[in-house]
Amino acid sequence: MSRSVSRKLFLAIMIALTSGVARTVPAAWSKEKPPPLRWAEGQPGCTFSRDDDGKYRYALWSDDYGAILAVDSQELDKVHHRIEPFFSVHITVRYRGNQTLQVDASRVTLEFVKHFKVVQSSLDPEGFAAQTQSDADELEYQTERELRKHPERKEEREKYLRTYQKEVAAFLDFLTLRSFPMTELDPSHPEISGWVFFSTKNKWLGEWKKPEEFLLRFPIADHIVEFPFELPPQKGDLILRKRTP
Repeated sequence: MSRSVSRKLFLAIMIALTSGVARTVPAAWSKEKPPPLRWAEGQPGCTFSRDDDGKYRYALWSDDYGAILAVDSQELDKVHHRIEPFFSVHITVRYRGNQTLQVDASRVTLEFVKHFKVVQSSLDPEGFAAQTQSDADELEYQTERELRKHPERKEEREKYLRTYQKEVAAFLDFLTLRSFPMTELDPSHPEISGWVFFSTKNKWLGEWKKPEEFLLRFPIADHIVEFPFELPPQKGDLILRKRTP
């Protein structure tokens, strides 16, 4: 085959391949997701407040809805004092459009930025409740076994078990009543709020850093709403909690 014929064949193949790419690439590009809506101090639609209930509140507003993230200023200290170790945030979504907006907290994630950027998905409230109850049942079983070997510890261990069971019952009620539900918002039902929980059981999550950095991501409609935040509060940034009567 002559050099001129080979060159013509090569050009014909390249034209065919290029034509195929030109037909398919724009269709793929058209499906790209819009960029995330990221909270940033001082940016339009973004607000921040330190409130007398001990929480920091970050709010981000778009044309159709607003998302408000509330974080307890003492959350890091509270994690290790709970019957189950978890990190919690409170989220409110307010819809101001005239159609509908699906809201599902099961897709929320929390990134622990200073811990190898570990990302934890939100805990399913029902599954979390079932695991908590299972752990409580196991503790009761282990306590009974221990008392058969050491009856002299009965008063001490039974007192501890009663306290634990009381805390478990209160926590299960909280999960049932206060967790963020999956729902659909519309003009007649424009607001929903609740707590979202994240496990801290991960080999990469060791001692808390100072400060600790987080990135919460919440998919809403076609966007991902992002809230970067830090804990504990910086020096001199102490919230004075209002006493409840």
